[in-house]
Amino acid sequence: MNGAASSGACLNTNTINTERGTIAEMTSISVDTNLQDDSDASLHEVTSTYNRIAPLYDLLDAVYERSWKSKLRGELFAQASGRILDVGVGTGCNMPFYPKNTEVVGIDASRSMLVRARKRAQKLHANVTLQEMNLLELNFEDGSFDTLVATFVLLCLPQELQRPALAELGRVCAPDGRILLLDYRQSNKKGTQIWMRCVQPWLKWAFAASYNAGTEHHVDEAGLEIVERKLLMGDGVILLVLRPKQQKTAAT
Repeated sequence: MNGAASSGACLNTNTINTERGTIAEMTSISVDTNLQDDSDASLHEVTSTYNRIAPLYDLLDAVYERSWKSKLRGELFAQASGRILDVGVGTGCNMPFYPKNTEVVGIDASRSMLVRARKRAQKLHANVTLQEMNLLELNFEDGSFDTLVATFVLLCLPQELQRPALAELGRVCAPDGRILLLDYRQSNKKGTQIWMRCVQPWLKWAFAASYNAGTEHHVDEAGLEIVERKLLMGDGVILLVLRPKQQKTAAT
């Protein structure tokens, strides 16, 4: 009797553990599937938006570009070296600031934006290879680039995709490389917050973007660390210099 009861209890426990394992696996699959669905939907929206506005993009952004964006791009690329990946190259606004005698690869998910980028590259005689690519699934080997640059790009992704995006950038970054980010952020100043709330509908419609993407809050969980953090334009723009977390060697 006791032996049979003990055997039966073990059988039931194994069955419960198996069921729990199955439920956990199903939950994981469900979460992964939902994230993939969200990712696909978000990227489709962004790509469609930029395919639509590509002919007008430079005109829409001209005032900002001439008044302050170009200056910040120059300051950012002053820190770039080695093999460079320009993430979300767009129409090629960063091209005038590429360091000389460096290999640059520019990627974008929008074919229409890349058409304009190629024209700008030809006009500037820029040494850049342009490819159509999703920044969440970079078709490069681990550690392929010494510097990755993303200017006003990650604000186009919802908060739930910030970590995967940063992690993918970190994957293709060399262990001693740098990731240079320049983007809008949610201001802490009341007046600027009011202005951002007023402009947000336009930003979303025209550029599929948001001021509160919260990129910097996902740096650590993406396996990266902040080397430099600088607030610009009051505090509505942020410059981040990131690097892959340094692996700590075991004490000998």
